Amino acid sequence: MAIKDIKISEIPEEVTEEGIKIYGPVSYETQVAILSHYLHSLDGKHDIASGEKRYEILGAIHDYIEYKKSKEKNSDWKDVDENEVVSMVAEGSPLQYELFSDFFNVPFPAPKNPKFTFIDLFAGMGGFRLAMQAQGGKCVFSSEWNAYSQKTYFANFGDMPFGDITKEVTKSYIPEKFDVLCAGFPCQPFSIAGVSKKKSLGRETGFKDKTQGTLFFDVADIISRHRPKAFFLENVKNLTSHDKGNTFRVIKETLEELRYSVHALVMDGQTYVPQHRERIMIVGFDKDIFDGKEIFTFPEQHEATRSIKEILDPNIDPKYTLSDKLWTYLQNYAEKHRAKGNGFGFGLVDLNGITRTLSARYYKDGSEILIPQGEGKNPRRLSPRECARLMGYPDQYRIDRVSDVQAYRQCGNSVVVPLITAVSEQIIKTIQSA
Repeated sequence: MAIKDIKISEIPEEVTEEGIKIYGPVSYETQVAILSHYLHSLDGKHDIASGEKRYEILGAIHDYIEYKKSKEKNSDWKDVDENEVVSMVAEGSPLQYELFSDFFNVPFPAPKNPKFTFIDLFAGMGGFRLAMQAQGGKCVFSSEWNAYSQKTYFANFGDMPFGDITKEVTKSYIPEKFDVLCAGFPCQPFSIAGVSKKKSLGRETGFKDKTQGTLFFDVADIISRHRPKAFFLENVKNLTSHDKGNTFRVIKETLEELRYSVHALVMDGQTYVPQHRERIMIVGFDKDIFDGKEIFTFPEQHEATRSIKEILDPNIDPKYTLSDKLWTYLQNYAEKHRAKGNGFGFGLVDLNGITRTLSARYYKDGSEILIPQGEGKNPRRLSPRECARLMGYPDQYRIDRVSDVQAYRQCGNSVVVPLITAVSEQIIKTIQSA
């Protein structure tokens, strides 16, 4: 039975917390995630409306229409017939672009004729998605637990990411087949006590013994289930040295156990943006497809060619200038540590140079990157827009759908988009040459 043949009133009232059946009421974000992923899959190639999923889509359409009616009482939504919408959307009607414009009138839509598909895990504000779409890829699933990041992501791509990827119900929405898995996964400590190399190596599910309870386990689990042609992971530079190198060894061995060849390199974002930001890139290719003979190289790195002054706004809001109290505190704090022989302190930027690494805590005092404003004037923070530029996001990227605090956090947790784009280009070249 197709979705267009079912009426809204026929939705079963069935809800389970851990299972897959969630036809009844769920969070607004989940409903929008279900609906947005469905609307963007109407090319018929990645339809999630088969089987019991059709009831979830019906419920999502119902809840979204009711939400719009309550929020936009004087709009076209007030007279909408829900059953008519279900039928027309299922048939790919232009109605979707009128009533569901939030999903389509976005600055970074998916390519109309995609060359490959990918999924975006721990998606943040969407750096991986920008990079992969630049290569002609279509995102068929995204996941991000932070509600503010979900909001920014939706504003730019028209897809609401699903939530907690550690939950089986979230994983159930991942299409069976896709080409590339992308993930800037958080690094958690690994416990490998009592696990011998003999026990774990050579077993497809050996990663469960070593990584259960970490977020990397969920990445490995999805790779194991879906067997993408390639994966692209990003993490902090210290991943290579954490626990005397054991953490990275476990990750590498786990991916190799899953029959993927692994390429890894620490790269610095300063090649592309005026920021010193070192991160490890981990790329893998399915040995069942490439037999470990893929031709892949990371893009070349070089010293910074751009300066921080290139991304600064000439007319900046005075609210970003440090108060006398905060500026005095930062100077005294730095002097105290300097006297003890420590290197802690604020980072006053050379406008012709590059910055330190932008962190997620930048919103607190901005101390790691302060912009001088001339004699007699306190330095200032970067604005959220300038932070987005520092991470390589174009100016048409919508960063203002959340507060400054949340925007700072998102930028500090993001990837350097041009760097990820350059690596993505090499990955797709390798896949397409196979």
